[in-house]
Amino acid sequence: MANDRTIARLEARIKERAAYAVEFELNDPRSSFITLTRCELARDLASVKIFYSVLGSEADKNKTARMLESAGGFIQRQVGRVLRTRHTPRISWIFDDTIEKIDRMDNLLNETFKSDREINPDAHEGWVEDSGAEQDPLPGDS
Repeated sequence: MANDRTIARLEARIKERAAYAVEFELNDPRSSFITLTRCELARDLASVKIFYSVLGSEADKNKTARMLESAGGFIQRQVGRVLRTRHTPRISWIFDDTIEKIDRMDNLLNETFKSDREINPDAHEGWVEDSGAEQDPLPGDS
């Protein structure tokens, strides 16, 4: 059993190395638009859950899941080379839909604010609609 600081350090190292392997070392066309969002290492250091997100359709998500499962052994070997532990944790991949949920919640809030403004034009005076475009930089930013 490792302490919390050791686990956090190992999780960061695993995420960093796995992300590098996915981005630069896999020669698979299905490996585009993948973001590794976080890692959860078991207290006994025997297994790690790597959460990932994919930009694209449902078919892209399924292709990516199959690709990560098939490349799991390669990525596990790459992670094992940098960890300096006796055993390499077994990797399991978990799809993280947090980004999609945040986007859906943002759209719902925007729709709610728009309908409130239609009823009461003075409602939410400080609210600026998120149009998806980049906002102007703040004064002093370049």
